[in-house]
Amino acid sequence: MFNYPGSKTILCIDDDDGMLCYQKVLFERRGYKVLIAASARQGLRIVVACEVAAVVVDYHMPEMNGHEVAIEIKRLKPQIPIVLFSSDDAIPEPALNVVDAFVSKNEAFHRLLPVITRICGESPCGFQETRITA
Repeated sequence: MFNYPGSKTILCIDDDDGMLCYQKVLFERRGYKVLIAASARQGLRIVVACEVAAVVVDYHMPEMNGHEVAIEIKRLKPQIPIVLFSSDDAIPEPALNVVDAFVSKNEAFHRLLPVITRICGESPCGFQETRITA
């Protein structure tokens, strides 16, 4: 039986509608509330207006990349954990140093939910973490 997180809300920021739909379904099935933003600016407005337990942000987006979004979120609400999400495995180290975790889109099926549950204070059985540290 699952231990659902109750009222924890995850914000997903990505310019890819298909990826937003995937994340929404994935997290809602686990019991999270999910807010989605199709742009960096929309995501930042949500961060200011809503209480979120964590943010998943795509690295490659128009207007602002995931690194720039993460910097702004940490400035506004430093306590919010951020997961950088990208199909590009060659993310610059300064970007990785701002976020709490990185998940490759190529590994999303196996790693995204365990990373979110960990940073939201849960510990799924059998999850082995490979944390990126500065």
